[in-house]
Amino acid sequence: MTSDFMELTVDGIHRGFADGTLTCVALVQGYIDRIAAYDRQGPALSAVITVNPNALAVAAEKDAEYAANPGAVGPLHGIPVLAKDNYSTVDIATTNGAWAFEHAVALRDATIIKKLKDAGAIILAKVNLGELAMSPVTGSALGGQCKNPYDLTRTPGGSSGGTGAGLAANFGVLGTGSDTGQSSRSPASANNCVALRPTRGLISRVGIGPGMRTQDEGGPLARTITDLAKFTDVIAGFDPLDPVTAFGEYQRPETYTAFLDANGMKGARLGLLKEVVGSEERHAEVNAVLKQSIALMESLGATVVEISIPDLDELVDDIAITKWEFRAAFEKYLTEFAPGSVRVKNTDEFFETGKEHFHPTMGFGSLDDLAAMTQDETSPEYKVAFFRRLVLAQRLMTAMAENKLDCILYPHQQILVNKIGEGQHERNGVLSNSSGLPGLCFPGGFSTPTDDAPIGVPVGIEILGPEWSEPTLFKLAFAFEQAANLRRPPLSTPALVLVPA
Repeated sequence: MTSDFMELTVDGIHRGFADGTLTCVALVQGYIDRIAAYDRQGPALSAVITVNPNALAVAAEKDAEYAANPGAVGPLHGIPVLAKDNYSTVDIATTNGAWAFEHAVALRDATIIKKLKDAGAIILAKVNLGELAMSPVTGSALGGQCKNPYDLTRTPGGSSGGTGAGLAANFGVLGTGSDTGQSSRSPASANNCVALRPTRGLISRVGIGPGMRTQDEGGPLARTITDLAKFTDVIAGFDPLDPVTAFGEYQRPETYTAFLDANGMKGARLGLLKEVVGSEERHAEVNAVLKQSIALMESLGATVVEISIPDLDELVDDIAITKWEFRAAFEKYLTEFAPGSVRVKNTDEFFETGKEHFHPTMGFGSLDDLAAMTQDETSPEYKVAFFRRLVLAQRLMTAMAENKLDCILYPHQQILVNKIGEGQHERNGVLSNSSGLPGLCFPGGFSTPTDDAPIGVPVGIEILGPEWSEPTLFKLAFAFEQAANLRRPPLSTPALVLVPA
């Protein structure tokens, strides 16, 4: 008999609970079996750092709750979630993939984790990431190098690559990511999944390992837009520990699922930003997918126009402000763990004693710059860099207003996701992370199949809108998804064949 734990959705699982064909224990066991079969064996994806040792016990509790009163359970009751391992969890070590945090005991759950648990979800596993969420290729001292399940010679993107690869391989149903650069959307693009980087203030960042407070965002990943909307419903909202979420409290609708309209492309106007579309031979595979995606959008009633922001390259060049904000954010983060459970006491000690333990992919980050940085947010250079973010946001908004756009459209990455050992190049997620505007990434198609990528390498399309335009982004992405039907599980992690007892 073949197992049925492939491509499950929140609604499908809940129907199984309701008609008695599925229990939470069976569901969790099915995913644990898949992780055991494929994460360190077979294709050896290295997507998972820790499977929650209490997951089956929690699942049994969820089954009992459902049997006692099925009408009283939460909106994500029994749904297994893959948590990026920079999300604090009181019952599982929060390692950040780093030697220094190997046994770190968080004093409280991250706000998103708490909201997920309150909604009935089960934290099934803590998953691999670019160490300390500082590497775009998802390799860490504790998790090793994560592989892309569609092409085992490529990275899964990053830094939330364990989440993207784990969802693609059907190790869970939903996954958390963090997106300081493009760390949620990059794995979505590379793994045929969907991800939202929200407007700053929609979702709390409390309890997520920091890079820089101005640009950090927590965000959801899923395999379908519907599940992504349900996930966002649960985790959005005000958190007094993250005051910026006060702005989002007055902007979120009752439910994002109300905007999921299969005809949502009709009458929409999207702007293809030509400065972030490559024109060389190395861009050909992505451009072919982009061309097909635009043709489908137009067939669904959308208008796609080419737009330009001539000084865009200058605007986004070296725009990140991590080096000014990291040190203070990291010092505060260390206080969020039980005394003695982290192997270092401050930032300097982390760099001095931890560097020899870093995964080689940390060379793709900027640790040397961070370690050497002694300036902080009071420096004039910081203020100039911060102002450039406002200029970028203004340019993007002006382009949308002048062209009467619902959103701006572009490939998330101008080339296919890179081979392991090459870093990540020509990504376009900076438009969202450095402006604070929301971006949603969804599957656009696949490259030409090869021996290494038997169904091709996934290519993600991203749309970016004004602040609080998440309802529009969900509507457009859902309409495209329903018409395109592009979600394909990777061949490297097929359904398990179970031997009857």
